[in-house]
Amino acid sequence: MNKDQNLAADSFLPMQIGNLWYMNAQSYTEIKDTVRINKKLFYKFYSLVGGDAVSTVYLRIDEQNKLIEGYPDSPLKTYTRADFNAKMGDKFFTTGEKDENDNEVTVIQKSDTEMTFSFDPIYHPNLKGYPSQVKYIKGKGWAEKFKKLKIDGVVYQN
Repeated sequence: MNKDQNLAADSFLPMQIGNLWYMNAQSYTEIKDTVRINKKLFYKFYSLVGGDAVSTVYLRIDEQNKLIEGYPDSPLKTYTRADFNAKMGDKFFTTGEKDENDNEVTVIQKSDTEMTFSFDPIYHPNLKGYPSQVKYIKGKGWAEKFKKLKIDGVVYQN
């Protein structure tokens, strides 16, 4: 096993061009490319949602094992989606801007193989107190009901 395979198995969100999280032909996410934002390497995640909505996000895992979202049109802005080094109960903020886009994030579940984050938009007048959760599985990425995963060239069927 080479070093890259070890990294994929150890990552809560493996990043390699071609990685695929597939529910059906109308709903999937695939890493299409890489791009440099503010001199840092980000992976381009392309998603088709419900057959007609498209989403593109740029993600990287930084040196502190944080999942960072970047924006090519605003290279100095970042959004922290996860902190994989955080402990159960730890809290952090997604932007630190204290605006409607800033979420207070709490680690609500953590094991050696899974991690769940709760996002509460505490500065948003209507959404505060209605947190959403995102769960990751080590070596696989998002914990959703995918029919097929392709991680670093290996296909997993459900």
